[in-house]
Amino acid sequence: MKAEETLRLLDSPAADALMEQLYGTEGAAENKARYQDMVRKFQATYGDRDMQMFSSPGRTEISGNHTDHNHGKVLAGSINLDCVGVAAKNPSSKVRIVSETFHQQFEIDLNDLAPSAKKAGTVDLVKGLFEGFRESGYQVGGFDAYITSNVISSAGVSSSASFEMLLCSMVNHFFNEGRIDTVAYAHIGKYAENVYWDKASGLLDQMACAVGGLITIDFVEPSAPVVEKIDFDFASQNHSLIIVQTGKGHADLSADYSAVPSEMKKVAEFFGKEVCAEITEEQVLDNLKAVRAYAGDRSVLRALHFFEENKRVEAEVAALKEGRFGDFLSNITASGNSSWKWLQNCYTNSNWQEQGISVALALTELFLAEKQRGACRIHGGGFAGVILAMLPNDLVDEYIEYIEKALGEGCAWRMSIRPYGAVCVNDLL
Repeated sequence: MKAEETLRLLDSPAADALMEQLYGTEGAAENKARYQDMVRKFQATYGDRDMQMFSSPGRTEISGNHTDHNHGKVLAGSINLDCVGVAAKNPSSKVRIVSETFHQQFEIDLNDLAPSAKKAGTVDLVKGLFEGFRESGYQVGGFDAYITSNVISSAGVSSSASFEMLLCSMVNHFFNEGRIDTVAYAHIGKYAENVYWDKASGLLDQMACAVGGLITIDFVEPSAPVVEKIDFDFASQNHSLIIVQTGKGHADLSADYSAVPSEMKKVAEFFGKEVCAEITEEQVLDNLKAVRAYAGDRSVLRALHFFEENKRVEAEVAALKEGRFGDFLSNITASGNSSWKWLQNCYTNSNWQEQGISVALALTELFLAEKQRGACRIHGGGFAGVILAMLPNDLVDEYIEYIEKALGEGCAWRMSIRPYGAVCVNDLL
């Protein structure tokens, strides 16, 4: 449908209801205006075409810190921050994209998808997505897109995966009759990052953005991860998720991130296996002296974190299903403690005087100890970046004022879990 009809659709009661589902009551009107603005900007940029609207959320990791790369388990959810795009097919082999948020405008010829020498940046990532579709046997074609995003960059909520999954939903809708499932989306995004960015990422970010809702994922067979949606609304417990940006680290953290999976895998290697999911905690403990000599002590601690974190994910899922919210919060706290002490990803050893995450966790733990309610943990990859706090709604404003006084105004964001992943919005109306 063209611009005028699309704008009328956005003014419908069905659109109002959908905006509340995606963004909550408080964010519905603001985001409706955001879509209307994007429709007009698409029209001004590409002409009045038969356009479709798309949305792909960021994600929050609730538990399962650094487990996916060793084929473990996670609990994650899609959030009410997203990439929004308006797009239309064109009859050429060219894909033209305007990314308003990052002030980018570029064109890709589908006949030339070789990565650049630097293997970095948005253009290489998008080329990698299209090549990933082709290698997976799917169709690609020319289209035009105007995109904006409010998924916070460098905050552990997967702004890049949100963007990737948005483009995957466009390609699926326009050229593959909607038959590509979200697991395939995730593998295509992973392929793009692995091959066109040389980034050793797993599937967690892409899966959580693509599937939507609160989900638990078992990566024991990474080619076909087991995904289960959990029917639970934190609002029903009068709790909110708060993401706190602790300050950007100044060190190059690539070596720190790469060391986590490789050290876990070093422990598995002692037993002739590739990843920790292929061995047991009992095996490690029964052979502890030899494993320490072979892999090193930090490797052993990180492997033990992996095993215990898998158990915590299972316990948290069971607690949510059975309505034991207090037990769920206790396991969130335990997950955070394990990440801090065993996984050791709260700061980098190359710059131990910079510990923004540790400071934010310490401040939050002091707040929670005084209130005797809530939980907190590191969020995402770690070493620098963000933490997660889960708080009763009556404490949220007080906590945000408290933490922003210490760390800076605008560092805290209140999140909610939305029920949809990467979607064509028109299909929901």
